[in-house]
Amino acid sequence: MKMNKIIAASLVASSVLFANPIAEKAKTMGLQAIPENQAELLKITDPNGMITPERVELGKKLYFEPRLSKSGIISCNTCHNLGQGGADGVPTAVGHMWIANPHHLNSPTVYNAVFFKSQFWDGRSPHLEDQAGGPMQAAPEMASPPALIVDRVNSIPEYVEEFKKAYGKDVKVDFATITSTIGIFERTLVTPSRYDAFLNGKEDALTKEEQEGLQVFIDQGCTTCHNGIALGGSMMPFPMVKPYKFANVGDFKGDKNGMVKVSTLRNITETAPYFHNGQVWSLKEAVQVMGTTQLGKDISDADAEKIVTFLKALKGKKPEIVYPQLPESTASTPKPDFK
Repeated sequence: MKMNKIIAASLVASSVLFANPIAEKAKTMGLQAIPENQAELLKITDPNGMITPERVELGKKLYFEPRLSKSGIISCNTCHNLGQGGADGVPTAVGHMWIANPHHLNSPTVYNAVFFKSQFWDGRSPHLEDQAGGPMQAAPEMASPPALIVDRVNSIPEYVEEFKKAYGKDVKVDFATITSTIGIFERTLVTPSRYDAFLNGKEDALTKEEQEGLQVFIDQGCTTCHNGIALGGSMMPFPMVKPYKFANVGDFKGDKNGMVKVSTLRNITETAPYFHNGQVWSLKEAVQVMGTTQLGKDISDADAEKIVTFLKALKGKKPEIVYPQLPESTASTPKPDFK
């Protein structure tokens, strides 16, 4: 027994001794992996125990449901396309009556948004369930008053039955329940990558070049803003040191303190164009713009390319999403309104 303890202690010591120095440095700089253990992951994504298969399936239907918009043709997936990196691939979101966002705001990805400390570019929303209601009501987006959304959903018996199955027969299908159900579905949109496997101890999960890129990412100071599980999602001043050269595109200046939500770097190769107003299409250029505005330094082409090599390793495995068949409208379902 004593020998077994000695061997076990030796193995632990060896694992610490030979731990990858880049992975260990990444952790000391605030980078965190998505937990491999599902129970540990749920502690983060579902601290209040709201996720159930019935609610997730219903939330998915509502996420793809265009009848939640005034026109009946725009869904959450329109701007946050789950087959397109969780974004829409255009500089500024386009909503009701095909009007571009008046502030020239870009649609951020919904993948891994559960890890964000704040939602929306100005951080005004604390969590996904609260965030889900914003675009539905916003005139340049889905333009639906809450009463219209509630009437449409309640006019469809299949939806009412699904809410009862998800929450119990006495559930009140109101605006808060509808938006929170969408948020519950969005909590499952987590994309673990090879980077996470690397931080979790699998040293060969990243190539030598990707590990070198991670080292440069850390040494250049990128972890000042891009840290935590999301590699972003918190609020920081923007610009911090030098002016952002595209600041005149749109009128967005951040929250009242000039703070802007830091974009996640997960799946970053799929979410161009970059920045709040979608003015940069090249990931290498985006890295160099961040170096100038946030760090006050000129990141060389060589170092920017090394960082991009690392960033490509952040493309994660998406959950399988089967496009749902939505229940049919009834005679009492409020008609589409294009005005």
